[in-house]
Amino acid sequence: MIEIFGISSQALFGQLLIGLINGAFYAMLSLGLAVIFGMLNIINFCHGALYMIGAFVAWMLLNWLGIGYWWALLISPIITGALGVVIERLFLQRLRDLDHLYGLLLTFGLALILEGVFRQNFGASGLPYRIPPELTGGTNLGFMFLPNYRAWVIVLSLFVCLGTWFAIEYTRLGSYLRAATENPALVQAFGVNVSRMITLTYGFGVALAAIAGVLAAPIYQVSPLMGSNIIIVVFAVVVIGGMGSILGSIVTGFGLGIAEGLTKVFYPEASSTVIFVIMAIVLLIRPSGLFGKGA
Repeated sequence: MIEIFGISSQALFGQLLIGLINGAFYAMLSLGLAVIFGMLNIINFCHGALYMIGAFVAWMLLNWLGIGYWWALLISPIITGALGVVIERLFLQRLRDLDHLYGLLLTFGLALILEGVFRQNFGASGLPYRIPPELTGGTNLGFMFLPNYRAWVIVLSLFVCLGTWFAIEYTRLGSYLRAATENPALVQAFGVNVSRMITLTYGFGVALAAIAGVLAAPIYQVSPLMGSNIIIVVFAVVVIGGMGSILGSIVTGFGLGIAEGLTKVFYPEASSTVIFVIMAIVLLIRPSGLFGKGA
């Protein structure tokens, strides 16, 4: 067995794999937050709860209707995204002209309500969700064993993140979205329904969280607390990458996941705080974040 800095290669690459998986979820969740903040200027504190709902919808589809993982990857984001549209129309739409603090407080309250409802009905312990048969097993790479499902999570999350970035940066719809963040009145003058665009953008950001929830279900189990356990770290990722920066969310999400994994190898005691230490250092040097507009 090869050793690197006195640590077995199997342990090192194993933690790097865990870091990449965590980074995949950080990237997808922070991407949804960045899309919502960039368009609506709302710090969506219920994002973690909607990520949890995405996982629960997949669990319900499997256990109540017999609908498996592959269809859940399509149906769960649609259902959860529709819930996001309802939330935006009923609540957030009324706060568009108010201070950001009102949106933060509202979404924080919604997160507590949603988490409480699921905790009351399903308990606090995790519910198992099986890996689809096509993705069971793994591949022996020689220096480590790579589970097929974890490789799938990394590949799909990269595809979704890069596809979202490309759509926002290089398509006509993306140009409308970016223009509407700068001058919504001008975009409205060109015949674009900005209000509908904002609503659909929020639903899309929520759908990204739901995809992450479905991907996470077989790895972390389905629990009402799964959103609250990750959302603080995801906010740190968004702040480090730059609020509203799509590329910053993707790069920072995967990068911090790897940094967290390496810290678990070389200094395990700091693994739970390393992201926040990095956040403090970045904010001291670049207050707008690594990819922020003022960087």
